[in-house]
Amino acid sequence: MGVALITPFKEDESVDYSALTRLVDYQLQNNTDFLCVLGTTAETPTLTEAEKQRIKQTVIERVNGRLPILLGVGGNNTRAVVETLKTDDFTGVDAILSVVPYYNKPSQEGIYQHYKAIASATELPIVLYNVPGRTGVNMTAETTLRIARDFNHVIAIKEASGDISQMDDIIKNKPASFNVISGDDGITFPLITLGAIGIISVIGNAFPREFSRMVRLALQGDYPNALTIHHKFAELFKLLFVDGNPAGVKAMLNAMGMIENKLRLPLVPTRITTFERMRKILNELNIKC
Repeated sequence: MGVALITPFKEDESVDYSALTRLVDYQLQNNTDFLCVLGTTAETPTLTEAEKQRIKQTVIERVNGRLPILLGVGGNNTRAVVETLKTDDFTGVDAILSVVPYYNKPSQEGIYQHYKAIASATELPIVLYNVPGRTGVNMTAETTLRIARDFNHVIAIKEASGDISQMDDIIKNKPASFNVISGDDGITFPLITLGAIGIISVIGNAFPREFSRMVRLALQGDYPNALTIHHKFAELFKLLFVDGNPAGVKAMLNAMGMIENKLRLPLVPTRITTFERMRKILNELNIKC
């Protein structure tokens, strides 16, 4: 279980680096397998370049080699992504996560050529990220498999298309060295039963120990116990995204006393009704809030 790390903000909306350090420590202490830094859940589009660099360094220094770090390096300007990969310092970074180009709506050939350029610009392992609900375009199984076969250091895909048939197609036909990772907490259990290797999780920000246990049990084939944990969190999965991501998980972390419930516009906190439903479920789960 990897965690898509949030960016905590203070009341004045500046980055709360002290809270970020505490969140990293929380992950280190609670069985998280790797951290995904500066992905969508980190509200990366609203961060300055200076903030991104400091967040990256803060996490790398705090982790100090104890967990692998997957760094978000993507965009809809291929030249800019390539330039970043060629010029930035990636010391302490184990792999990059690169999203399908958004807004431009490239063709499947355009998506392939985008990733070909990225693969040519770095020797770091690359994890593809398909999330058509955010990008406006779906990378098909055919394109994913083409990229996986053509570039050995493209090692996995974070699949968040919501299309189980598409994900199953990739799992069935992929090269042995390429893996499928769930990009959606709610379908992690069924996707692992089909052959996925884990999750880059949002809810793991708040519940790393519990959710990583579910992942491990499922990977070990202990489906009954894994399913029990999956069902335990079913209602929270829904609440997590009803008002957008990361509004849901930030509300959870705030209810647990870990961060301020602040986001940067255009994102806003969850509705009070959602927040109160979360508090009720957290209390039922015997989680202090």
